[in-house]
Amino acid sequence: MGEAIDLYVMDVSQSQYQLYPEIQPHAKGMLDLDGHHKMYWEVSGNPDGVPAVFLHGGPGAGASPSHRRFFDPDYYRIVVFDQRGSGRSKPFAEIAHNTTQHLIGDMETLRRHLEIDKWLVFGGSWGSALALAYGIEHPERVSGFVLRGIFLCRQLELDWFLGGIAAVFPENWRAFLAHLDAPDHQDPLAAYHRLLMDPDPAVHGPAARVWARFEGACSTLMPSPRSVSHLESGREALALARIEAHYFVNDLFLADDHFMANVDRISHLPASLVQGRYDMVCPVRTADELAAAWEGADYVIVPDAGHSAMEPSIRSALVAATERFKHI
Repeated sequence: MGEAIDLYVMDVSQSQYQLYPEIQPHAKGMLDLDGHHKMYWEVSGNPDGVPAVFLHGGPGAGASPSHRRFFDPDYYRIVVFDQRGSGRSKPFAEIAHNTTQHLIGDMETLRRHLEIDKWLVFGGSWGSALALAYGIEHPERVSGFVLRGIFLCRQLELDWFLGGIAAVFPENWRAFLAHLDAPDHQDPLAAYHRLLMDPDPAVHGPAARVWARFEGACSTLMPSPRSVSHLESGREALALARIEAHYFVNDLFLADDHFMANVDRISHLPASLVQGRYDMVCPVRTADELAAAWEGADYVIVPDAGHSAMEPSIRSALVAATERFKHI
């Protein structure tokens, strides 16, 4: 365990790093994983560049074109994919054979398919947990980590998101509960899980939209109706809500102490931890504990941001992190 934390509180006046311009993939495909699941993947940037893989959040949120833009396309070979059941992967919103262990295996399948030896692993929120889980299982395949909004899949973190967060967002929590019958307020996760697994779109559709609206409304420091609308509209809300509920009721398929008990397997690797001070989805306490256990990790607290990777100062800190890795 590292006793000293290399902590840097970002000076927002120095937030000079911007997302790179929009780019298009030069290669993409659907990778057959097991005869049932097919995973969408794409590669953009420099075909001969340093490999970097982006892991989206949720689980279930899916990737978007903006995720390519955290990386210098002249330097990095940028790999983006949709996890099982998410985004463009098929079957959509599928929870069968969908666990953390499956996703770790899928990353290895994709790495081998693309003939990559090692890659920089970039992930936020659930993506940070998947990045760490992959690194613990395959440390020899990781050149480093860029992690944002740290999530370690512990019960205390789930309890915060599904209850404790009402201390800060009481109106959002009331709206979340309002979709449920009063007896279900005692165990909203079980109730939402039941609704989201129902095959009837008239049942799972409204529940998914309420779930996604709740998460989106709690994800930014300042209210962002556009972000909330994007999350709750369309088919994406179902994959986000259904797959999150599936993972949450199964304790994310990991022991409660999995990351803290195994951080020594990856602590020799370089890492940048980027955390919004006012992140209410994945509070700063978790990032702080991970940084304390990871001697040498670069730990940045962004003072004017919440959870979302798309808040301006978080975006800047993440691009700055990928820039720093050019020199590591």
